[in-house]
Amino acid sequence: MTATSIELWAPFLVAALIAAAVTPLAILIAPKIGAMDIPKDNRRVHNKPMPRFGGIAIFAGMIIAWAIFAVKNPAMHGVMVGSAIIYILGAVDDLKNLRPLVKFSGQLLAAIVAFALGLRIQFITNWFGSGNMIFGDVACFIITVIWLVAITNAVNLIDGLDGLAAGIAAISALCLAYVAYIHGQYTSTIALMVLAGSAVGFLPFNFNPARIFMGDGGSQLLGFAIAAVSIMGAVKSATLVVVLIPALVLGLPIFDTLMAIIRRTARHQSIGTADKEHLHHRILKAGFGQRRAVLLMYCVSGIMGIMAILYSRSLYVECIGLLGIAVIIVGVIMTDTGHNKVSLRGMRLKKEDLSEEDKKYR
Repeated sequence: MTATSIELWAPFLVAALIAAAVTPLAILIAPKIGAMDIPKDNRRVHNKPMPRFGGIAIFAGMIIAWAIFAVKNPAMHGVMVGSAIIYILGAVDDLKNLRPLVKFSGQLLAAIVAFALGLRIQFITNWFGSGNMIFGDVACFIITVIWLVAITNAVNLIDGLDGLAAGIAAISALCLAYVAYIHGQYTSTIALMVLAGSAVGFLPFNFNPARIFMGDGGSQLLGFAIAAVSIMGAVKSATLVVVLIPALVLGLPIFDTLMAIIRRTARHQSIGTADKEHLHHRILKAGFGQRRAVLLMYCVSGIMGIMAILYSRSLYVECIGLLGIAVIIVGVIMTDTGHNKVSLRGMRLKKEDLSEEDKKYR
């Protein structure tokens, strides 16, 4: 039995409409409860206080639409309860600025609860032989918790420009939903369409110039939800590694997170230390405005998503080609800090600097 277009897009639209309806309320409530982002250091790219309570809109769209369309599947219980825990943690952080250790402990709690409710990575494809490599209970627990916490933080770290995290989350969810659909995993497809819809419904209020930020409540929720739904069964087939497809789709935030860890470790800093050297900051330094920087990162995410789809169809040559394009784009961004930009005005030659021969043609 296949899902119809209406069955797939209705969850997306319902989630988007709910998120879009709740966001204006969040904008009104945020100042009254102190959920405001005040630019008090040079790491921030905005220059005025902004509401950071948008996560409530994403959470509302997600939970309500999941309850309507996807809650019948027992695997969704772990996704929903874990997502609720991670959102509450993030919302408290937006209000109280929790210490990194407290945040990390809360993320572990959400992951452990999701695992206890049946959300597990139980095997991966055996590339060195036939069949699958089945994990024991301990390995299953460790790998599942690490996956959930790592992706939660990867998406959280890219939430540095207007519309960036919401847009990349929507692109990632849509690509994963397509992979789930072509492999007959319709519950995962619907759950991911809900996730994408919630992000898209919030995005018009968050795209530059933003009227509201999603805060840690929104960015951690999106990361955790993508990680959780992606291991419900969407990519569990004999030809795929259980976490490879979502890892490809989320290649950009994962890469940015790894670079941040390497950078801070080399400087003998805590990996939780904030800085202004993430990929999106480097794009700004290269001379792009916020909108263009965000759109550029959308494009890279889209390339990674298409690459994951091609991989799921065993089109490896095409996959490698797209990977090469993505690597070149990211490489150019990472190596161009904008310090050597030459303006067009500066490149214009003065007439007195021209030779007599050249002046004839001016």
